[in-house]
Amino acid sequence: MSAIANPEGLEPGYDVPALPGMNETDIETPCLVLDLDALERNIIRMGEEARGMGVRLRVHGKMHKSVDVAKLQLRIGGAVGVCCQKVSEAEVFARGGISDILVSNQVRGAARIDRLARLPRFGARVSCCVDDPENIPELSAAAVRHGATIGCLVELDCGAGRCGVTTAREAVDLAQAIIAAPGLEFAGIQAYQGAMQHLKHHAERKAKFETAVALVREVLDAFGADGIACATVTGGGTGSYRLEGTSGVYTELQCGSYAFMDADYARVLDERGDRLDEAGFENALFILTSVMSHVKTERAICDAGLKVQSVDSGLPVVFGRDDISYTECSDEHGTLADPDRALKVNDKLRLVPGHCDPTCNLHDWYVGVRNGKVECLWPVSARGKAF
Repeated sequence: MSAIANPEGLEPGYDVPALPGMNETDIETPCLVLDLDALERNIIRMGEEARGMGVRLRVHGKMHKSVDVAKLQLRIGGAVGVCCQKVSEAEVFARGGISDILVSNQVRGAARIDRLARLPRFGARVSCCVDDPENIPELSAAAVRHGATIGCLVELDCGAGRCGVTTAREAVDLAQAIIAAPGLEFAGIQAYQGAMQHLKHHAERKAKFETAVALVREVLDAFGADGIACATVTGGGTGSYRLEGTSGVYTELQCGSYAFMDADYARVLDERGDRLDEAGFENALFILTSVMSHVKTERAICDAGLKVQSVDSGLPVVFGRDDISYTECSDEHGTLADPDRALKVNDKLRLVPGHCDPTCNLHDWYVGVRNGKVECLWPVSARGKAF
């Protein structure tokens, strides 16, 4: 792992929340803490799951936005590469040495397309999704201009109602146009059903998946009838990866949140009825927060408010405590119900965020902790890269 080890000029509380060698109790708050043991176990487990199902694992970099985490996923988790959602994210990963990057999204606009076509200069194999025939000559012209090859996946709308085509005929037409375009390579199908990932019950997710996989099979049959070879069907996420992985249709998974886990994913039940955080994936990402006021009898106030977390998927959960709950937040403050007055000022708590992806995008650093000590400091490399 790469780490910032007491770099000259950095001081905790000024430039960074902590430095390697510090005790966890001395970390400045609020900040993001990674339990390195739990993170590594999560990464290894998903790699083993993918290999056991005979599919590749392409980890989703939009979740953590970290070159260091991505490299760990490749090194100990067997990932073949990363996917991300924006060209600016892809630039960060390419410059950081990641050699296989899928922008699992459409790339439109002359400037963004031009930047995408430059990424192979960093030694990266680059691909993106396409759902509009007008996008193909744009991508082709940029690839030819820069002497690059851009892989293009036909994106299917599997039920999320966002991007993607909805018929086999549209998919065939796009694939044929990609194959005919100079500088482009037909790289397969993007078939990600994001809307089903957070459905709590397995039966609900399976019903959505069956609709999605029926479209994928229809498209593959149409490709076969037209003589189009399709080496990759990519998709799937933390909430549904076993469905895609055992389908016999998908060749690649795009899981992201499994590495960190958040409070929302922890509520998702697997096919046995077990919560994902009880079935083997652990909470590895926390917002470390400090109690800053306790003048109210049954309420304590901590320093983790809206500016350090996203609450679109619900409020955070206090980790390892059933006597305290996080009940509301404002910009700079979080309110903790503390009926037994167990907390005192300066006590530190780990919060499990409701939604890890947008929470991570609010921070500059991950503080990696093992056995109560700060082991490493990793930048949130692609923070704010949204274009």
